[in-house]
Amino acid sequence: MKIEEFDFQPTLTGPTILIRPIQPSDWHGMFTAASDPEIWAVHPASDRYQEPAFRVFFDSALQSGSAFTFVDLEARQIIGSSRYHGLDISNNEVEIGWTFLARSHWGGRTNREVKHLMLTHAFRYVETVIFWVGETNVRSRRAMEKIGGVLRPGLSHRTLNARSYPHVIYEISRSDYQNQAASC
Repeated sequence: MKIEEFDFQPTLTGPTILIRPIQPSDWHGMFTAASDPEIWAVHPASDRYQEPAFRVFFDSALQSGSAFTFVDLEARQIIGSSRYHGLDISNNEVEIGWTFLARSHWGGRTNREVKHLMLTHAFRYVETVIFWVGETNVRSRRAMEKIGGVLRPGLSHRTLNARSYPHVIYEISRSDYQNQAASC
């Protein structure tokens, strides 16, 4: 498929997770999943567990036209969110970011399943998927390495709440991802 036709909000279904476009009615379930301070402890917006800060995040997700709600299929409850961002036609890449998971789903297969679904979809259109990770966010950096992310050299900066924060960028190429999947 052509990169220009990138579908930013498909519905994706895995063995245990449904990824679907975010809806205004997701507010309560999404805030419930996000209201744990530990989720945001290493994030630049460490107050996002509080309703006013999370409302800004949620509203921007709705406005983005590219955000998702993660639903645990067995429990039938919202457990997190992510989005596609920054489709770069000249570099044939897109970002997956703004991801969070309820702590009940840390350390298991959920992150791998979510990223697999989102990566598989993205690779229908682009050659590379990138992930911006806060420079000191060791937990997210380990998670990126577990799914095959390759660290790009240098630091980049992203502005959040009128402050600039250093980030590293991980990438996964379509060919590396297909090779990794074939070897499993």
